[in-house]
Amino acid sequence: MQPPVVTLTLNRYRGFRNKFWAFQMMQFAHRYLKNINGLTFYKLMGTGSGNGFKISADFSTYALLTVWENEQQADDFLHNGKLHKLYRKRGIEQFTVYMHPIKSHGMWSKQNPFKPEADVPGDYTAVITRATIATRHLIRFWSYVPGTSKSLEKYDGLIYAKGVGEWPVKQMATFSLWKDEKSMLAYAYKNQDHMRVVKKTRELNWYAEELFARFRPFKSEGTWGGEKLLPF
Repeated sequence: MQPPVVTLTLNRYRGFRNKFWAFQMMQFAHRYLKNINGLTFYKLMGTGSGNGFKISADFSTYALLTVWENEQQADDFLHNGKLHKLYRKRGIEQFTVYMHPIKSHGMWSKQNPFKPEADVPGDYTAVITRATIATRHLIRFWSYVPGTSKSLEKYDGLIYAKGVGEWPVKQMATFSLWKDEKSMLAYAYKNQDHMRVVKKTRELNWYAEELFARFRPFKSEGTWGGEKLLPF
């Protein structure tokens, strides 16, 4: 049995009309994602400004997360699906990473969508963290974000990171791509700013729902910032 395939696609847009169209597609794209063979889970997400870990939105960049039964279904959707054709027509750049889930705990919309398999060989590692922040903790949570965001910039082993989310401020997620698992673990468990937020999360119970998932990237298509982020 093949392990599930998770894809994350980033789309970049230029000009008011295209950015406004992309914003509207956060609502209207759902109709293109219904009843697709092999698609078991998806999320349409906006992004934050800068590296995404800011309360202000980046209206030029949007993300689509999908989970598939196999790679062929993911390929068909990316290359032949009407939604991606619209994204490419309107956008100026697109990057997609294909991943196998290797570890996941917690819930996203009352389920764990990734069904991780046994560890998949490889060095490159991707991480998705996601949380619905309890309303009473929103101000305190966001007061800690700038320090954590700054500590992530140019961190050794980090290839790319972006804050994404279904709803601004309250439903937030992060996607990060690393050269190896060792670098990712060093940031997660040794970086003082990150550890301070983790500690506060446990003490104050900030989240109404949360999920942490780790992936092994195995294929990518497109560029981001004019560069190919992965060698495969």
